[in-house]
Amino acid sequence: MKKTLISLLTAGLFGAMSQGALAAPELMDKVLAVVNKDVVLVSQQDALVQKVKASAQESGQSLPDDATLRKQALDRLIQESLQLQLADRQGLKISDTQLEQAIQSIASDNKMTLDQLRAQLEREGLTYAQYREEVRREILMNEVRRSQVRRRINISEQEVKQVVEALSKQGQQQTEYHVGHIQVALPDNPNAEQLNAAKTKIERILAALKDGADFRKLAIAESNGPKALEGGDWGWMSPQEMPTLMAEAVQGANKGDIVGPLRSGAGLHIIKIFDTKGQQQVLQTEVKARHILIKPSIILSEEKAKSTLDGILHDIKSGKASFASMAEKYSEDPGSAVQGGELGWSDPGVYVPEFRDMVNRLQPGQISEPFRTSHGWHIVQLEDRRSQDATGKAQEQRAYQLIFNRRFTEESQAWLDELRDEAYIQIEPN
Repeated sequence: MKKTLISLLTAGLFGAMSQGALAAPELMDKVLAVVNKDVVLVSQQDALVQKVKASAQESGQSLPDDATLRKQALDRLIQESLQLQLADRQGLKISDTQLEQAIQSIASDNKMTLDQLRAQLEREGLTYAQYREEVRREILMNEVRRSQVRRRINISEQEVKQVVEALSKQGQQQTEYHVGHIQVALPDNPNAEQLNAAKTKIERILAALKDGADFRKLAIAESNGPKALEGGDWGWMSPQEMPTLMAEAVQGANKGDIVGPLRSGAGLHIIKIFDTKGQQQVLQTEVKARHILIKPSIILSEEKAKSTLDGILHDIKSGKASFASMAEKYSEDPGSAVQGGELGWSDPGVYVPEFRDMVNRLQPGQISEPFRTSHGWHIVQLEDRRSQDATGKAQEQRAYQLIFNRRFTEESQAWLDELRDEAYIQIEPN
């Protein structure tokens, strides 16, 4: 790869020289920031700004001036660079098979074929190769974030019990909120000057909002929160899924309400209720599934792991062997292998995304083709699907997942802030 790159650069150099020594040099790209051992380029910033503009145009959303938008884009690119560098240090890799599988899932979720997705990308001016790289980066960032953040989360039995009690009082009636968020960041131990500056800024933002300013435009321009480039839009959430600060803020709030300023360890916050969904019947779907897991290793390649599962699947479908017997013999998931691959009844949300998406697509009795997750190669059979079980165990599983999701959101931002604080970042002058 290095030789190829050098030869291409050399060919380009001699080609330029042959056109005349007096030709003016053309600047192809420029470094915006040095992030540890990586750099952020103008071309990356241009691409992200263009993507945000296209999304805003499609939704009819107004945007701040270009200078503000480019600053937010640079902050996002620095954050992504730090995560990708950590993934590289940890040796995380996304295979081509895993990548194609993820893209196929994206297409299916959008009710499109792969050819239709390619056509849509072309209309948006994005090549399939560029899109593959975007998806690869997104998967890597998700993997490294999940591995780092989940070890920071500890959930006690008492916490689970409290949420179970709250869910029981609430029954299956649940209000959801479409929330917006603006954050003015503060360091861990702010001095009086930093605190006063943050208060002045948040009060100015709040005053502008009360005078009718566009919340999403202000979020893009002013927010230090994780969804700033999305206009501070966190989407639809139940209070149990929100960070604690946000959950407390929405209690009793109505559509259009603006709540804040609120103080947390991360800074000052404003919450807006874009909309609410009144008392709706919420049914939790559970799946009963079983699987066989083969883990690639130094000895067992990706291709060999998949072909092993292909052979197992063939034997099961031909009636030569049962799913249970093959799971007991071959599966490398020790907890389920001894039970014939049985995973029991679970909310699909407890599984890693690729496994969750697969069981959600299968029909009862259907067995998947081999697919890749962060754990390895699987085949899974969906045995049955049902609406939420009212048993204590099911409620406990749901409560645990709700607490985990809330903590994950809170801890993700804290982890990203720490990652940035520990990094060497040099913003280059314009």
